[in-house]
Amino acid sequence: MSATLPPFFDPAQAGDWSYRPDLKALRTAAERWRGEVKTAGGGRTDLLLIDLQRDFCLPEGALYVGGRTGRGAVEDTARIAAFIHRNLGALDRIVPTFDTHTPLQIFHRSFWIDTDGRAPEPFTVITEEMLAGDMLRPSPGVLALLPANAAAEGAAWVERQLLHYVRSLARQGRNALIIWPDHCLIGSEGHAMPGLVQEAWLFHAMLRNAPTPVIIKGDDPWSESYSAFAPEVPDRWDGGRLVKPLNDTALLELLRADRIVIAGQASSHCVHWSVDDLLARMRILDPGLPGRIYVLRDCMSAVVELDADGRPIPALDFTPQAEEAFARWAELGVHIVESVQPMAAWPR
Repeated sequence: MSATLPPFFDPAQAGDWSYRPDLKALRTAAERWRGEVKTAGGGRTDLLLIDLQRDFCLPEGALYVGGRTGRGAVEDTARIAAFIHRNLGALDRIVPTFDTHTPLQIFHRSFWIDTDGRAPEPFTVITEEMLAGDMLRPSPGVLALLPANAAAEGAAWVERQLLHYVRSLARQGRNALIIWPDHCLIGSEGHAMPGLVQEAWLFHAMLRNAPTPVIIKGDDPWSESYSAFAPEVPDRWDGGRLVKPLNDTALLELLRADRIVIAGQASSHCVHWSVDDLLARMRILDPGLPGRIYVLRDCMSAVVELDADGRPIPALDFTPQAEEAFARWAELGVHIVESVQPMAAWPR
């Protein structure tokens, strides 16, 4: 294993939307470095990269995760790429997740209209009172998304489902339903990885001849899917399942790893709920399994919306939720570590 950074690595590219890895040069470098990188023993280590996508990681992105400083995800990106390069021999698999959306989904503007027929503004928080008072209702296009056995009920079925949705979020203690800017639209540049992370991911795969599994999440119109492993509300108001279950194969394969290292965006949302779901499954199987998780605290930031003066808007500052999650995970046995620490020095 080598802690030396490759000569092509330039952390200054972390915030550059236009940066793309040179695949031919990357392949040549991987072949040259292969004999210099020694693989570590002691079992398999997987790096789970949660939603490292341009729309989250770059300031031009539709839903940039800047944290309280405004530089959060850019600095995280540089640290994640450097962590991969320093630990090429220790990381056996890198598993990225991709938030994958279309415009007509429950958390996007196209899904809704107000009393004047206009779409709600981004960051609108949808409450039960708003739905019951008819302040917001589903747009006409939503009817095309109805399950076949509910089509006859039309708009009435949709309205009941949406009330069930927001009530379920509150009952489960999940984040409230928020209208996000259109983001991570499939096929868009914002859906792709930032170039610096993609470069590190591909370099690892080429150098190690490693598998490159990918987890696709968030493409169902009826539910948010912050977690890589489960939708927020999968069930119908009248019973049964509405949202298709995510493929459990990726989760089960992760559970075979001896160490699962986690980085990504955002600590308050997709990382938060992905780790919670992973822990829930682990604790069912074996209460000792959470000790296999290592969260790179300096490689993730919380969702924070800043006002015109660059100050966090309290109602849209999710830093406290992220901090609570870190503390709770540590109590359960998860290791909260820093990317600059040598992996050999991490607790086992």
